[in-house]
Amino acid sequence: MGNGAKPLSELGLTVLHGADVAVTGLSVDSRLTREGHLFAALPGTKVHGASFAPVALERGAIAILSDREGAEIAREAVSGRDVALVVVEDPRQALAFASALFFGAQPATVVGVTGTNGKTSVATFTRQIWALLDFEAANIGTTGVEGAFTAPSAHTTPEPITLHRLLSQMEAAGVTHAAMEASSHGLAQKRLDGVRLSAAAFTNFTQDHLDYHATFDEYFAAKAGLFTRVLPEDGVAVINTDDPKGEELVKYARVRGQRVIRIGHDERCEMRLLGQRYDATGQDLRFSWEGAVHLARLPLIGGFQAMNVLTAAALAIGCGAEASAVFGTLPRLQTVRGRMQLAATRDNGAAVFVDYAHTPDAVETAIKALRPHVMGNLVAIVGAGGDRDRTKRPLMGRAAALNADKVLVTDDNPRTEDPALIRAAVMEGAGAEAVEVGDRAEAILRGVDMLGPGDALLICGKGHETGQIIGTDIYPFDDAEQASVAVAALDGKI
Repeated sequence: MGNGAKPLSELGLTVLHGADVAVTGLSVDSRLTREGHLFAALPGTKVHGASFAPVALERGAIAILSDREGAEIAREAVSGRDVALVVVEDPRQALAFASALFFGAQPATVVGVTGTNGKTSVATFTRQIWALLDFEAANIGTTGVEGAFTAPSAHTTPEPITLHRLLSQMEAAGVTHAAMEASSHGLAQKRLDGVRLSAAAFTNFTQDHLDYHATFDEYFAAKAGLFTRVLPEDGVAVINTDDPKGEELVKYARVRGQRVIRIGHDERCEMRLLGQRYDATGQDLRFSWEGAVHLARLPLIGGFQAMNVLTAAALAIGCGAEASAVFGTLPRLQTVRGRMQLAATRDNGAAVFVDYAHTPDAVETAIKALRPHVMGNLVAIVGAGGDRDRTKRPLMGRAAALNADKVLVTDDNPRTEDPALIRAAVMEGAGAEAVEVGDRAEAILRGVDMLGPGDALLICGKGHETGQIIGTDIYPFDDAEQASVAVAALDGKI
């Protein structure tokens, strides 16, 4: 933990005006500022954090970190006060390094995972592999903090103060191994700078978050930062070269002297996927590691899980675990909550799965991945979130219609938009055969009711989420729970 007060110079910060004061804490939210804090006034998308400097000072801040624009905005609030002012080119990065130095301790082995899809699964599988090898391990990401240390988390990649406090608490609790998701937002905002990574992984790159990143190139550049900036030269880069962007990242990693472990189907890959065989409860895997062939049983649904598992295995090996021991853990891995999760099974054998797929590519991937495990019809439920990338809505409907036998279009998280207009956009891509059911609970009930022996239902979009955002309110809603209730009701259990 941050032991008492630390001078700004010890946090890597040079004071422009005022003294090199010792600060007792850090804050980015003026409402959380306390006596003796350094307040980080960061540029925002709508308003500059420096406009909250007066509030932070009233609450006891003795130092302010900002950029030139922020210093100008805060000038009036600072004048006449005994306040240390730190002005830097990149206050986000400065805050990340200052947070690392303030809280100090981190688990000895930390890995980061980036990519459009698969981050949560790879981070969770890596943590499970370590735990099965008797390491004290945890993972940080979309599903919070799980494993040997648990805590809720509001973001996939928490902001630096929260993140470094968390890493420090984990280390104090005895966690030696941590796997964390590195979102493009988190990388673009330098939230991971200051984390001492042993290895990093890249899963894939497809359309998402264009509501935040202006272009594909900007989005990819954000992800590439994990290898070009955050992972040190002596780190291990685990890269999926089946993805066209993978080879580009291999070049970046090699230029920096990082050890590269390529994953994919190509014969040049150190970790190579050779074959998969599917059945109703999982799959058998044939793969090679540095030329030697191995077989493993995975109790996981979906062909894409093989790449996620091999990526996790490569991260564990890259961090020093013995390959044969790592491969011995694979049959004991469990699916991530809300990721191709078997939520319920009907008396006739039909299965209901819940998946977080909320991009067109993820919907297509999820349905195609479930297909080999299903003998009968595959029914899909899709929707799209409000106040997010509108271009993907018809594409969501189209991805479901092209790959499932039957499609139900329903509400996801409409937020402040009219749910009917969002559904109409999804229906446009789903076509006339799709059925529109606004109420999500009713859509799940109808989907379950459609299932005959050998059929399966895939509920896309919300995965592990336990709430539905309507307007600005969050109402309790859990897809897996609703699926269980629907199956129990239709099979006469309740």
